[in-house]
Amino acid sequence: MNRIGSCSTIPLSCCLITGLEVALTDLQSSWNNVYHHTEDMSVDHLLVRRGQAFNITLYFRNRGFQPVVDNIIFVVETGPLPDPAKGTRAVFNLGHHGGPHSWIALPETQGDTSLEVSLCAPPSAAVGRYLLKLHINSFQGSITAYKLGEFILLFNPWCPGDAVYMDSEPQRQEYIVNDYGFIYQGNKNWIRPCPWNYGQFEENIIDICLELLDKSLHFQIDPGTDCALRGSPVYISRVVCAMINSNDDNGVLNGNWTENYLDGTNPAEWTGSVAILKQWHATGCQPVCYGQCWVFAAVMCTVMRCLGIPTRVITNFDSGHDTDGNLIIDEYYDHTGRILANKKKDTVWNFHVWNECWMARSDLPPGYGGWQVLDATPQETSNGLYCCGPASVRAIKEGEVGLNYDTPFVFAMVNADCMSWLVYGGKEQKLHQDTTSVGHFISTKSVQSDGRDDITDNYKYKEGSPEERLVFQKALLKLKASRSQGALQDESQPSRALSQSSPRSLDTPSLRPGDVIQVSLKFQLLDPPNMGQDINFVLLALNMSPQFKDLKVNLSAQSLLHDGSPLPPFWQDTAFITLPPAEERTYTCQIPYAQYSQYLSTDKLIRISALGEEKSSPEKILANKIITLIYPGITINVLGAAVMKQPLSIQVIFSNPLSEPVEDCVLTLEGSGLFKKQQRILIGVLKPHHKATITLKTVPFKSGPRQIQANLRSNKFKDIKGYSNVFVEFAL
Repeated sequence: MNRIGSCSTIPLSCCLITGLEVALTDLQSSWNNVYHHTEDMSVDHLLVRRGQAFNITLYFRNRGFQPVVDNIIFVVETGPLPDPAKGTRAVFNLGHHGGPHSWIALPETQGDTSLEVSLCAPPSAAVGRYLLKLHINSFQGSITAYKLGEFILLFNPWCPGDAVYMDSEPQRQEYIVNDYGFIYQGNKNWIRPCPWNYGQFEENIIDICLELLDKSLHFQIDPGTDCALRGSPVYISRVVCAMINSNDDNGVLNGNWTENYLDGTNPAEWTGSVAILKQWHATGCQPVCYGQCWVFAAVMCTVMRCLGIPTRVITNFDSGHDTDGNLIIDEYYDHTGRILANKKKDTVWNFHVWNECWMARSDLPPGYGGWQVLDATPQETSNGLYCCGPASVRAIKEGEVGLNYDTPFVFAMVNADCMSWLVYGGKEQKLHQDTTSVGHFISTKSVQSDGRDDITDNYKYKEGSPEERLVFQKALLKLKASRSQGALQDESQPSRALSQSSPRSLDTPSLRPGDVIQVSLKFQLLDPPNMGQDINFVLLALNMSPQFKDLKVNLSAQSLLHDGSPLPPFWQDTAFITLPPAEERTYTCQIPYAQYSQYLSTDKLIRISALGEEKSSPEKILANKIITLIYPGITINVLGAAVMKQPLSIQVIFSNPLSEPVEDCVLTLEGSGLFKKQQRILIGVLKPHHKATITLKTVPFKSGPRQIQANLRSNKFKDIKGYSNVFVEFAL
């Protein structure tokens, strides 16, 4: 306790009662933190949640508290410019009940020279670091002031009056307390869980999260107003969203989609948020290199859960990136079936990852609270900054694209139509418009299990249903109306470039050319696409007409980045297929490992395409398939019972899946409550198909359910993953 003021000399005429003096303050951090679900953050520093009481004990030097004689006044302040008018400074008397937006101090138990006091912040108070002061107004009119200490105030999903209140305890445990999870990657035909260590309760993470708020442009420009607005989860979520990327400021992560990561870490190698946030802090808040969508979303999940806002990570497979706001994703192909780099920058990402945060939306019409989309990946600006959301998930499903924030962009990610064009001889020929190719298997980790929840129905009605098409047309009409007005009516809606739509972009869905000439093309894998092995597949051609069909089919294969950007083709073939009436033929293909290995991107994606034409028809038939190459996983065995503060042996088994040696192998392991920091083990060279085993020891320092995350990288691959769940018993 720091003494701020001192008592005045007491006149002899004032009886024998001396002024009340505080000798010591016990903030009861350990007990309060347990009661406020913050004990995993700290037991030494006070961290409490708004709308929920916490107790402190005052110990007096000379006598006990006398309510008739002593007037105790508490003062709380946050931010560099505390101001009662802005709610960042509050003065409140012991025993006086204020309104619903007031701080409260009530006496609890009184000893001979002590007093236990219950303090409670209003459920709308600004979150952040607070200074707690106390003034004692003695009977003779003198005032003694004390600085009692600091505490951190967080959002409270356990409090019904808080805007982030969540009424399900299992959901609160999953979306606030759980410090590990899965981020789904791969493609819609092969969805794989990627383990992640969120680590929101690890040492110093809360301090880094508060530092992140103070480094935002909002705080730098107007710290007083910024701190005052920190009671709003809508405001906080937009600030954090902009700070996770570094496009406008010294945010946490630099994005990189170039495949050149020599001056940083390949995004595929990360297995947790803690190392990223601590590196950002340790380097004076310099952006960490590098991140892509799942890394941005995972780090944002850590920060939001740490601050007390229920948050989960969402993966959308075949995610649209509509740059011109017409709800159409244009894709261009040449005559060989090769997908071309898009001149409009519209793309369909193989998968895209964002966050959902739970909050009330008093700024929207009733019914649009609950889960809100926040996307920290820097794609488009919103009110001048690279952030996206919060966009109401219900508004997205209902096509209410005029509601804040960035709802049109998110709507397109899950429900845009896709238009395919053939570029030939300087002209563009429309191949077909697909109304179902965007937004599949929208996924998140299940509550309190390792399963995957498909939440696609939260975002849109069933593809092809009348409701889905009506919502799409409703959204399109709203965007056309806003385009004709030059801007959305709501001034706070971000200004996205809505280009003048060509007639083609608003066409109703057309028949596929295959429906016209009654031929279909489809790819089918013959074997699992294991890394290091040849890829074997067939092209299935089906004649649905009563006439013979002579087809010429151009086939190609090219690597893709997960954001849909194509790399140059590395394999091409031409097939001539004669189809008898109502019959099917197959054309067998093989892409040798030696041919694709040198062209493979980190994302391990290969797109095979077929562009067919029938000599009696000008129509073209397009078929394509995305293949994600499969690596063997890492096996992690926990040897013996896991008990807090007792040594634990962990066995890790991994192998080189390739028929060639790999170099520069590094194994990393981490796990909140199990390792104090990320473990890096230099392996060196692994011989072809060689299996290796290592055993290491650690001492768990937190009890309960835990997870170990592992990654193996080399000069040939970057992200062989593995995980193991561990339950750590409490040490008596």
